[in-house]
Amino acid sequence: MLKNFFAVCLLIVFTESSLAAGNNFSQSFYDAKRILQYNVFHDHRKTLYCDANFSVHKDIELPRGFSLPDLKKVNFKVYDITKEELALKARRMEWEHIVPAQNFGKTFPEWYQGSPKCVSKKGKRFKGRSCAEQQNEEFRYMFTDMYNLYPSIGAVNYLRANFNFTQFGKKENVPSSFGGCNLKISRNLVEPRDEIKGLIARTYLYMEKTYPRFSVSAKMRPIIETWDRHYPVSRWECKRAFRIEQIQGNENMVVKEPCLAKNWYKD
Repeated sequence: MLKNFFAVCLLIVFTESSLAAGNNFSQSFYDAKRILQYNVFHDHRKTLYCDANFSVHKDIELPRGFSLPDLKKVNFKVYDITKEELALKARRMEWEHIVPAQNFGKTFPEWYQGSPKCVSKKGKRFKGRSCAEQQNEEFRYMFTDMYNLYPSIGAVNYLRANFNFTQFGKKENVPSSFGGCNLKISRNLVEPRDEIKGLIARTYLYMEKTYPRFSVSAKMRPIIETWDRHYPVSRWECKRAFRIEQIQGNENMVVKEPCLAKNWYKD
């Protein structure tokens, strides 16, 4: 009995400390995407991996807030498109989790075993992201943390899936998977263009520093730490972090400290 009591107390402290350090502004993924689109990226409409311009259309024939990336300008190509869904995704912009939701979601019981409350209308039990998002507040806050969300061409988001980042060797000679968009996917691993490697690394380090549930894998850590050192913050990375802090409320010190040192932490 006493042992169970201490376990419950530890869980409460763990959860409260996680929420205090991280996002406790919004649990809505829909709201997070709209805020980023209209209040953070309003003057920097560029997708992360391909640096493609995107515009927000309010055409009555399109879903509200539908975003269209400019694929021609970056000579974007998706090879071997066999699915109509993937072809459609290539023509729209989505919001991607740099640290995949599965990487931290699998630490939640609702993700890996489900919940008695996760039952479909047909009476079938389910688990995974849908169950965790439905039943766990802590997961929803982590899932909607705006520091971990970036605009991406839908097809890129789809094909990157939950693959880890890597640094391919020169001898491997891995080509771009998207034509003029320099993103390489091979053997369920991904290497982005050099210009965003530091930004990606600092996103991983922020999530690890902020949420005790998540830690960078031993295999990825040398890559992440190297990218953080070799590819310093940019003015846009600093401005983006500043804007998110003003809205979401919590600091991203992994980005904020080097930005303050350069006097770039401002709008």
